[in-house]
Amino acid sequence: MAEPIKNRYDFVFYFDVKNGNPNGDPDAGNMPRIDPETSRGIVSDVCLKRKVRNYVDLVKGEAVDDPDVAEGELGYKIYVQEAAVLNDRNRKAYVHYDMKPASKKLPKAKEDQLKVTKFMCDNFFDIRAFGAVMTTDVNCGQVRGPIQLCFAESVDPVLPLEMSITRMAVTNEKDAEKEKTMGRKQYVPYGLYRAEGFISASLAEKTGFSEEDLELFAEALMNMFEHDRSAARGLMTSRLLVLFKHDGKLGNAPAHKLFDLVKARRLLPEGVEARSFDDYAIEIDEEHVPEGVTLRAIDELQPSA
Repeated sequence: MAEPIKNRYDFVFYFDVKNGNPNGDPDAGNMPRIDPETSRGIVSDVCLKRKVRNYVDLVKGEAVDDPDVAEGELGYKIYVQEAAVLNDRNRKAYVHYDMKPASKKLPKAKEDQLKVTKFMCDNFFDIRAFGAVMTTDVNCGQVRGPIQLCFAESVDPVLPLEMSITRMAVTNEKDAEKEKTMGRKQYVPYGLYRAEGFISASLAEKTGFSEEDLELFAEALMNMFEHDRSAARGLMTSRLLVLFKHDGKLGNAPAHKLFDLVKARRLLPEGVEARSFDDYAIEIDEEHVPEGVTLRAIDELQPSA
């Protein structure tokens, strides 16, 4: 039987992109997201969680219609997927307990409310990790996830660029003699990004998020770009994950003091633009890790599948 994590964790995650668009903004013609005041690149937490979900789905391979997990076990289905019908997923909890859902309402009995919510946490990894609002027509409640991610931000300003591309083929025979179709491609030449996050043991108790889940999450961060390749995203690579484990459930040091121990230092002269990961050195001040906190630096994790 899997037990929820007993310790608080904080983490810093570095990844980079070369000649690609790590997270396009649909409100800006799909240009790479940036902070308009600093020109630092931005990758949303939603974007990163999407890739984690895709990786877990890839390595675990549990379809939503697979059998429900037994009491005390944890499943690895994914709740938020492309074209997923959330009401159908929520209804599985009611079917499992032979209950009839009332439109937009939880079951009347408190015990039954807890049952349907726990069923969703047990069976769906991303609910257990990130939480979910399941107050749809088939209501399974609301869960706040133990893993919270901040936006990733580039270490240095990035320069979003756009180039013209052409399509040599045509769709219809009548267009064969017309001029070829023009298109646009958005990218940044290079950017090293840093994301920071938090894992709450108190919230993990409520969702059942376990040490096995934590290891899978770390594995996903370090391998997710390897299985998410596309020409639009260029070359994206996970570079370093630094996990801070607190001795206690509530933590032994403020997160910001731990994050300050990890820094990326430019190795280039002033005015020279970075174009590869070798242009930086990521430094960890291990000597000043506070008492009651242990540090684990991960630059590679082999897939478990």
